[in-house]
Amino acid sequence: MTAASTNFPLDLARRLGCSTEAVALCRSAELIDLHIDTMIPARIWNYDPLKRHRNWLLGRHFFTHLDLPRMQDSGMSGAMWSITTNPFRSAKSRWRIFQSNLEALNRLCLRSRGQLERVRTHAEYEKARERGAQACLFSIQGGNALEAAPEGPLSIPDSSVTRITLVHLTNAVYGATSTPSLRRDKGLTPKGKSMIEACNAARIFVDLAHIHPTSFWDVIDIHDKSQPLIDTHTGCSGVRSHWRNLDDRQMKAIANTGGVVGIIFAANYVQRRGGPKTAEMIVEHIAHAISIIGEDSVAIGSDFDGFITPPAELRSGDAYPILVQRMLDRNWSETRIRKILGLNFLNAFRRIRPNASVLPTP
Repeated sequence: MTAASTNFPLDLARRLGCSTEAVALCRSAELIDLHIDTMIPARIWNYDPLKRHRNWLLGRHFFTHLDLPRMQDSGMSGAMWSITTNPFRSAKSRWRIFQSNLEALNRLCLRSRGQLERVRTHAEYEKARERGAQACLFSIQGGNALEAAPEGPLSIPDSSVTRITLVHLTNAVYGATSTPSLRRDKGLTPKGKSMIEACNAARIFVDLAHIHPTSFWDVIDIHDKSQPLIDTHTGCSGVRSHWRNLDDRQMKAIANTGGVVGIIFAANYVQRRGGPKTAEMIVEHIAHAISIIGEDSVAIGSDFDGFITPPAELRSGDAYPILVQRMLDRNWSETRIRKILGLNFLNAFRRIRPNASVLPTP
């Protein structure tokens, strides 16, 4: 941890305007964010995630929410670092650039000198935490990065990638996005079915964020029932009806596999008309998800640095204790809060990738 002062929890609580209890709970919990996009600003203008920054000139809007020092301030123990695909490049270019970005994420971990460690399995996660490192779980947003890969996900060296979002904000050769579009066929394509089979073989989480409901249910039908599904960053349509959010039936389908639903921090997806403008807007979605699928199937996936606008009090990576405070304000138990912050995801991670013995041979 970079924050070594014994006065640090009190100082952070004062700065954030929350209790020292919230700070202490956040920093002692397994805090895992299922979706961060900090590699986007790193790629666009050489933003260095290892150095401490302030929010840029646009404040909390769009980028510069995260860096390793601020994540350490909150006590983050791990995150799914997303490699986001530009869908407008050619298939060959997407594959080539993905490989370059994968190597850049590897270099970032090495450059951190033990502060950030690549993790492929639950056993590796535990070892990284024992060493005091923050776990970096490599992820793909937009499976079309792999369209020109020789063997789909199995082309990824060393099984580095732990999760693939099948589609993103545009339609892909694998299936349809939830983004409103003119595409008539909303189902999973034959290539999409092959992608699901390849992910199952490689024990890679299939991420159902961004997918059209028709393609969603196609995945449910063919996915290996012994492996947990996941939606890393979404809201609940039961709180705010929106094309980006999951309905109750979809959340139940994910929970029934032993997977988790990560609640997003993007105000434009989660804030309901007349609703709170604070982090309570996110807790409303967490509470609704708990009422539908139980407290063992809910997680957080901020989408920080993913061109989003979070609530003002969650403007930065050191502010996760604010979210904990809003849960404490509801008199939620410490056990429930710890589950939401990370333990639920770790249970799913243990099921799909307990250790290196389940990974395919490179």
